[in-house]
Amino acid sequence: MKKIIIIFVAVLFLGCNDSDEIDNVDNTLSRQEIEDLQFLKEEEKLARDVYLFSYDLYGQKIFQNIANSEQSHMNSVSAIMKKYGLKDLALTERGKFSNAVLQGLYVDLTSLASRSMEEALIVGATIEDLDINDLNTFIENTNHSDVEVMYNKLNCGSRNHLRAYIKNLGNINVIYDPQFISIEEFDGIINNTGEKCNN
Repeated sequence: MKKIIIIFVAVLFLGCNDSDEIDNVDNTLSRQEIEDLQFLKEEEKLARDVYLFSYDLYGQKIFQNIANSEQSHMNSVSAIMKKYGLKDLALTERGKFSNAVLQGLYVDLTSLASRSMEEALIVGATIEDLDINDLNTFIENTNHSDVEVMYNKLNCGSRNHLRAYIKNLGNINVIYDPQFISIEEFDGIINNTGEKCNN
C-alpha cells in the first residue's frame, strides 16, 4: 500500500486571548475554559471551511456531509458560549479567522487539499486527528458538566469523521499515520464501528 505521511506542526497558543476578548458574564468559568471555547468555535469553523473548499474542488459528498456536521458542531459551541455570555470571536466570512494560527492553518491546508483528491482526504484526516487531540485537552480543562458533555459529543463526531476519511483513503490504498493523537488511540478509533453521537 502507498504510505503517505504529512508533517506539519500547529503551535496553538490557546492562552493568547487579550483580556478585552473575554466577556465572562457567568464567572464560574475559568479563563482557560473561556479561551478553550472561543478557540474551539473557530477550530470547528476551520474544519467546515476547509471541507467546503475541498467539496467545491472535487464535488465529493464526503466533504459536504462532514462540512454540514462541522456546522452542527459550531452551533453546539455557540449555544454553550451564549449560555455563559461569552464573546464569539469567530468571523462570519468563509476562510477568515480572528485567530492568526488558524488563519495560517487554513491557508496551508487548502493549499495541500488543492493538489489532489487524495491530498484533500489526508487533510480531512489530519484535521480530525488534531480536533480529537484538542478536545481531549479541553475535556481535561473543564469542571462544568454541560461543557464536558458538549465536548464529548463533538469528540464522538470527530472520531466518526476520522473513520470516514480513513476508509476513503484505504479505498485508494493510502495509509494515514496519526500526527496528534497516539497510535493506540488512533487504532482504537479505526478498529471500532461508527458511534451514535446525538449531535
